[in-house]
Amino acid sequence: MNDYDVPAGIDVLRVFCGPDGRHGNALGVVRDGRRHPGRPARQELARRLGFSETVFVDDPERGQLDIYTPGLRLPFAGHPVVGAAWLLDLEVLELEVGDVFARQDGEFSWIAARPEWAPPRTLQRYASAAEVDALPAPPLGEGWLYAWAWEDEAAGRVRARAFPRRDDNIAEDEATGAAALLLSAQLGRALNITQGRGSQILTAPAPDGTVEIGGRVLLAHHG
Repeated sequence: MNDYDVPAGIDVLRVFCGPDGRHGNALGVVRDGRRHPGRPARQELARRLGFSETVFVDDPERGQLDIYTPGLRLPFAGHPVVGAAWLLDLEVLELEVGDVFARQDGEFSWIAARPEWAPPRTLQRYASAAEVDALPAPPLGEGWLYAWAWEDEAAGRVRARAFPRRDDNIAEDEATGAAALLLSAQLGRALNITQGRGSQILTAPAPDGTVEIGGRVLLAHHG
């Protein structure tokens, strides 16, 4: 099943698109999650769709979300929540981790999230953007790897690639909000990240310990 050959009732978004509107991480959005009750049915649909994440909207007015990769359920993930906030046009979304606040700012959609919500990642710094570009997909090893290097440290510009390495046919994640959140929290500064083929993720730490994650969202397919 390709990115746009999806059953009725499922939208496909591209989240964290580049400045030219290209790239971004594909996201399946099941607009009426009640049509797919139970975790086994949802997990199977997410596996069949094959996106790095699929989000089920259980209540579009309250923004209740349930997120799945092809192989597991996630209490929080960055690009599904940014995408859902844009699609539902809500200021608050309800997740297992708690309420997530969202805002629209021109062409960018933002959410505020806490680093402890994000699944563990290995954030590995490389000496140059060229070294990150040269990595095979995926690199040897085990565990979720976020490979990054400074493109311009003074300006906060980062080159990154993400490799789940979890045996679910996702060799490389095009744009990863949770990993960007963790990197921004670790470095304690706002970042402008170019990930994957040319996706863009913006981050901004806040005094309350949250980190805002922002990017462009486009509707690729209305199911």
